[in-house]
Amino acid sequence: MYKTVDLNTLKPVEVQNYLQHAIAPRPICFASTIDKEGNVNLSPFSFFNLFSSNPPIVVFSPARRVRDNTTKHTLQNVLEVPEVVINIVDYDMVQQTSLASCEYPKGTNEFIKAGFTEEKATLVAPPMVKESKVKMECRVMEVKPLGTEGGAGNLVICEVMRMHIAESILDADGKIDQAKLHHVARLGGDWYCKVDEASLFKVAKPNTQLGIGIDALPDSIRKSHILSANNLGQLANVHEMPFVDPAFSDDKLKNIIQYYSINPDEMDKELHRYAKELLDSGKVNEAWQILLADY
Repeated sequence: MYKTVDLNTLKPVEVQNYLQHAIAPRPICFASTIDKEGNVNLSPFSFFNLFSSNPPIVVFSPARRVRDNTTKHTLQNVLEVPEVVINIVDYDMVQQTSLASCEYPKGTNEFIKAGFTEEKATLVAPPMVKESKVKMECRVMEVKPLGTEGGAGNLVICEVMRMHIAESILDADGKIDQAKLHHVARLGGDWYCKVDEASLFKVAKPNTQLGIGIDALPDSIRKSHILSANNLGQLANVHEMPFVDPAFSDDKLKNIIQYYSINPDEMDKELHRYAKELLDSGKVNEAWQILLADY
């Protein structure tokens, strides 16, 4: 059963609640800006993402406040001085980042209120957050309003001109090691999530070779009551139907065939259970060999 919700029948605060809980997790843009008088502002926004790498474009949206339709200081600042530093938020700084989201009066420096350290940028006027492990100096290309009512977004389209990346999160090749940068992201309400080694997993990308597709799997595999939909997706991501490898050897496979050979239905189940175990560990080629043993 599903609850169907027509957003045009709801109050803006209700729409916001449904969307922010459903469209998550969202990365956090911790934006430092400056007005024409030189007053610094620092504020987080979770309506944010990467939209192009050539040119390098990121977009964040300081929405009009739902309760009173006022605009945020960040929006006012980028309209006056079209530059911004986007500081990436990790777990080590999430509580301070949340504190910086308080609606302090204009002219208040959230760096001071939240206990962050201003660091001079190299290309733009707004300062960087020294504690952030990734900082992006950006010029604002365009600010596109999406409406005039409370809750309406304002797309701040930014070109990333220079990045500063802490060496502590780099791998041996000088690239960002995903396991070392513990991103945090926003969900609905007061909820956040943390990216760390316990929550990371890899999914093989099809890239230039097409996966054979779930429709090409043998019926006995595609209609399995043991393999999950994710397992079928893994099996169907190979670019050609595998064949039995005569050199493949597995003691558990030998035991399954030995003990269940007199009961083909039970042997099928055991083979699928073992294949699922392998797939859940990311061992797709081995899982295919187990399943092919049934042919």
